[in-house]
Amino acid sequence: MHAHPLAPADFEFIDATLLKYGDDHSVLNMAELDGYFTALVSSPAQVDVAEWFPAIWGGQNPEWDSMDEAQGFLELCVRHMNTLAAQLATASQAFNARFDDTEHQGQALTLAEEWCFGYVRGVAIGNWPELPAEQAAQLEKITWCAEQDNFELPADLDVNAHQQRVSEIEPAARALHDYWLSQR
Repeated sequence: MHAHPLAPADFEFIDATLLKYGDDHSVLNMAELDGYFTALVSSPAQVDVAEWFPAIWGGQNPEWDSMDEAQGFLELCVRHMNTLAAQLATASQAFNARFDDTEHQGQALTLAEEWCFGYVRGVAIGNWPELPAEQAAQLEKITWCAEQDNFELPADLDVNAHQQRVSEIEPAARALHDYWLSQR
């Protein structure tokens, strides 16, 4: 299947579907799903749809209103995964994670926590083995952010330090993809 990037309406459909069928154990938004898929396409081995799709929903597929809705959601997921895989394999410098943006005390702020949480979920589903020190350090840049509980940003947040850490995530994801690609 070819990598055909999703349109804004496709991302809106995915977000709405995640919200409609999701719960506390599922992927909750497009940022988290993007991180999840980035880890899956970066994994040391291909992960079967029978494993990764139910994991979106916390382990059990939802009771879909219609098969067309389920099929449409799955097709968009596969297209997005294919786009990410092609981008990371052929033009990784163009890779852009779908982080969230917000404003904090009058300053623009990029939030990567949900993306990173999705990435960590993808690492688990991909059953990644222990990494060498260099790659483990790259993964730590992502897992650190996934462990942050920034649903409520602290008033004393060091915005510059936060943004510096966020700026290290995409290069870390590229490096991890390149590492596993070289091992396949």
